[in-house]
Amino acid sequence: MTGTLYGVGLGPGDPELVTVKAARLLGEAGVIAYHSARHGRSIARSVAAPHLREGQIEEALVYPVTTETTDHPGGYQGALDEFYASCAARLAAHLDAGRDVVVLCEGDPLFYGSYMHLHKRLAGSYPTEVVPGVTSISGAAAALGRPLVERDETLTVLPGTLPAEELAARVGDGPVAIMKLGRTFTKVRAALEEAGRLDDAWYVERATTAAQRLAPLRDVDPESVPYFSLALLPSPVGAPLPLPERPRHEGPGEVAVVGLGPAGRPWLTPEAQDALATADELVGYGPYLDRVPPNPRQKRHATDNRVEAERAEHALSLALAGSRVAVVSSGDPGVFAMASAVLEAATQERFAGVPVRVVPGLTAAHAVAARVGAPLGHDYCVVSLSDQLKPWDVVARRISAAAAADLVLAIYNPASKTRTWQVGVARDLLLEHRPAHTPVVVGRAVGTPQETIVVTTLGDLDPAEVDMRCLLIIGSSTTRVAGGVVFTPRRYPA
Repeated sequence: MTGTLYGVGLGPGDPELVTVKAARLLGEAGVIAYHSARHGRSIARSVAAPHLREGQIEEALVYPVTTETTDHPGGYQGALDEFYASCAARLAAHLDAGRDVVVLCEGDPLFYGSYMHLHKRLAGSYPTEVVPGVTSISGAAAALGRPLVERDETLTVLPGTLPAEELAARVGDGPVAIMKLGRTFTKVRAALEEAGRLDDAWYVERATTAAQRLAPLRDVDPESVPYFSLALLPSPVGAPLPLPERPRHEGPGEVAVVGLGPAGRPWLTPEAQDALATADELVGYGPYLDRVPPNPRQKRHATDNRVEAERAEHALSLALAGSRVAVVSSGDPGVFAMASAVLEAATQERFAGVPVRVVPGLTAAHAVAARVGAPLGHDYCVVSLSDQLKPWDVVARRISAAAAADLVLAIYNPASKTRTWQVGVARDLLLEHRPAHTPVVVGRAVGTPQETIVVTTLGDLDPAEVDMRCLLIIGSSTTRVAGGVVFTPRRYPA
């Protein structure tokens, strides 16, 4: 097994712009390699230093030349080719020994970086991965606070080492970045002046570092320009846009009745997220409202769970005054929740013209069913055991009718602190039509850390184990339990 070669981009210089992946690899690698001039100082190593650990092997790759002047028989290019071949051989020895090698790179490894010369020599023989980094161009644009390109503009990137006439010809009239200044600065400035773009050009030196320098390129002394600098001609900003005003609604706003699903952001639909994000005011039962992350831009109106009509009228009144209001409900707002209350209140003449829309959510019945399989796979009905808004004899008749019709039942609101007897009575009504071995699913607090799912039978159902956070699914004559799942076949026997 050989080691892996990593070309790791460190960004333009600010150590906080090192990516999370790059930081992890810097700490894990057995060998750290980096380039430097003959003075031995490496900008890349200084950026990586906070992430290195004791005991790592370091390979300093010291350039034999830093200018094109050399007595090497192959000239400047020959000296560099020999240097990169030697460096590749040194790193290959570590890779052959099974050690991972990280080559440090300023900016991005494959954007005018020295790493690519090692990559071309080693990638065909060893596992290789390149970790991209923030480029110096992106760092320069961020430092200037100017957009690089927008809409259909084209960014032109040029090396300052091109001949002056070629630079002038390629600059064009769009955004441009010119790399590798240093000794090429005077030529680059002359090319920009010839192209009529000198007044558009900015000089950026050591972007994002403590030594960063920004200036109009026209004003820069050529003698002060290091290699790690660039010329940037960003996208024109134009006149400042007017500051946006807080939206003022002509006439009424709106009420969106939003289903939050059973629990947690993963259960929230994108449409519900948008309705919550764009609301001016949020209205709802306190515990449900607490599930929406606070935003100081929004007003929140928490109420008790037993004042649905008042809550609905309050939301409509806020919308009548021009607010975008989100009324939150657990699960789906149209299933034993706030949608009916809001729509009923909206029929009052004083709320005429207030738009109301219902944003669906994942129901508790479907969430519990999914946890065990597909018990709702055939015809089923949904019943609430609460007798707060309807007489108990109506509830009892509906349970008996559903049981006689051999429907699967999803039972909401089975019990509360003040309602403790209905579950037992409902079980006995069902046993008049269903055998004791009928599968029953008891789902509690589905989607939360307190979630529990119990699969039992109608005969063994213990009412004492059921509370308001539970939902019950009572199987039909065809509901089966097999292999740890509960399902009701789609085909019903003739």
